[in-house]
Amino acid sequence: MENLCLKEATQGFLHGCCPSQFPGVTETGETVSKPRSTSSSCRHNFAVTTTSSFFPNTQFTNHESLPSLRESFNHFTNSYPEYLETTQADQIRTHEYYHLSLSNHICLDYIGIGLFSHSQFQNQQSSIIPIASSSSPPPQYSDFPFFGISHKSVDLKSQLLHGGEGSGLESSVKKKIMNFLNISETDYSMVFTANRSSAFRLVAESYPFQSSQKLLTVYDYESEAVETMVNTSAKRGARVMSAEFTWPRLRIHSEKLGKMVMRKRKKKQNRGLFVFPLQSRVTGTSYSYQWMSMAQENGWHVLLDACALGPKDVGSFGLSLIQPDFLVCSFYKVFGENPTGFGCLFVKKSTVSVLESSKSTGIVSLVPPKKLFCLPEDSSGTDTELEQATGSRNKERELRKSRSFSGPMFVQQSATNGRYKKVESSQMKELEVKAEERGPQDLANSVQLAQEEKAKQSENCSPEIECRCLDHMTSLGLILIGNRTRFLINWLIIAMTKLQHPNADEKIPLIRIYGPRIKFSRGPALAFNVFDWKGEKVEPVLVQKLADRSNISLSYAFLHHIWFPDKYEEERGRVLDRIKTGEKERTGNKKTKSDYVNVVTVALGFLANFEDIYRLWAFVAQFLDADFVEKERWRYTALNQKTVEV
Repeated sequence: MENLCLKEATQGFLHGCCPSQFPGVTETGETVSKPRSTSSSCRHNFAVTTTSSFFPNTQFTNHESLPSLRESFNHFTNSYPEYLETTQADQIRTHEYYHLSLSNHICLDYIGIGLFSHSQFQNQQSSIIPIASSSSPPPQYSDFPFFGISHKSVDLKSQLLHGGEGSGLESSVKKKIMNFLNISETDYSMVFTANRSSAFRLVAESYPFQSSQKLLTVYDYESEAVETMVNTSAKRGARVMSAEFTWPRLRIHSEKLGKMVMRKRKKKQNRGLFVFPLQSRVTGTSYSYQWMSMAQENGWHVLLDACALGPKDVGSFGLSLIQPDFLVCSFYKVFGENPTGFGCLFVKKSTVSVLESSKSTGIVSLVPPKKLFCLPEDSSGTDTELEQATGSRNKERELRKSRSFSGPMFVQQSATNGRYKKVESSQMKELEVKAEERGPQDLANSVQLAQEEKAKQSENCSPEIECRCLDHMTSLGLILIGNRTRFLINWLIIAMTKLQHPNADEKIPLIRIYGPRIKFSRGPALAFNVFDWKGEKVEPVLVQKLADRSNISLSYAFLHHIWFPDKYEEERGRVLDRIKTGEKERTGNKKTKSDYVNVVTVALGFLANFEDIYRLWAFVAQFLDADFVEKERWRYTALNQKTVEV
């Protein structure tokens, strides 16, 4: 399981934070008797500094006693002076994403990677007509940065083998994304999907579960995308297994997962599909990618879920060391304004041959505005919000979001609705010969692909598209973004744990954090719950609604697959939730969730700043006031509606 290359790659993430990464070697390559620093000491020093430097020996029992924003920022920069070296991110936010300040809204409810900046959108929007009249041709946008999507009824395997480069727009966007992620076109093929769930479903519909029967997932939270894959795979005969996570820090139960990964198998037979995220998008827990290496060594195909990784994390991952068979990521359009977009499914070219033909759904085309003519019926999201079923914003926020939809987006008439081009007879004959081996369904798919390719060749090539948000993240780089979000999330955790109810005897903390606390390598996501002065949990949905009234967008999720060691067995009954019938119906889940924990979630992006997390802290501190809790809980219950109004 140990591998020198993997260990070096892991240590590489610490570059820029620790003076020397490899024991006994200086930065110039000279051998010395003792290392100047090690990754472990670096991590230890980070944790000690964080826990001891922010208002030591202080507990806040009244929200009015919190230090001011300025005072808190001074303490913050004293603890993390390197944060002041990340001001380039603040400058980008000020000039390119100024809507975040103008709207005074804090977006902490979804995670992922954006494509365009708000400034880029505004510059183009000022010169376009809102809606094209039915009597006039659609306006010609030569460099408009946005686009719609059009669903394609095409088989995944056929698309990978015969789909071609796509339109000029798709080719340009694909090149941008693959360069950004540092993924080689020589090794991987890529398709656009409607969202993250669609990418997972496509793999489940095409993977050969009849011969490789197992599906093993590693998720500490309920995911709509993963549930889609599990249900689809089970219907196709897969034996579904899940990793478990130990209470209270929700680390992977290594012994159990190791046994599932290394179980005996028949020679030359693949075990199945191992679905692995390097990081939890809910708790922020980071996992060792040596699990993927271990899975590959034991005959598993590996799907890497990169949707929770931060900007440039995939690019530094080192795909040449561990080449997953599948990789899923997603992109939204404009942060804080329009999180719709698309998903991306990468398939290793050497793995395409093992896939089976299927009636796949979810593959999409990117449609340039000049080819569009009607308003969208479907603004397919990227699942960048934690999960639509468990963490949607309230109605007021949704209306606000719809009003700020990115320009006059339209939907192209799909190829299945009559946009067929003539296929040359020689092409048809070749397809028919191949169809004898692959069957009639594959013939239909191949014909459609050939028609679409012919149509694309006749279209004018789209100009090079500018994805300014990707450019911004590239200019900042992995080290700056990683350091910035690391400082912010760890300060927020310390600040949260210093909120305590004024009960002199019981000393009841206001919040409880699930997953890692102060940790150098944790991700910029946080799961927590608020408790009142009696020790009773405030429902996460109520916290979310009240936060939205304070112009702070949070989400909520369900933690699951939790394993309690014997010494924590008594906590099981106090910690785990049993979802009520109405809640099960709302989430579309029929099974009783007796082993779930409903939590509030926070996600920090590369544009988050100290004021964002301070305002969140100040909002949560209001729950120290028992009158505030009771008044708002009564108001929410009395109104009996989704939106809490003042």
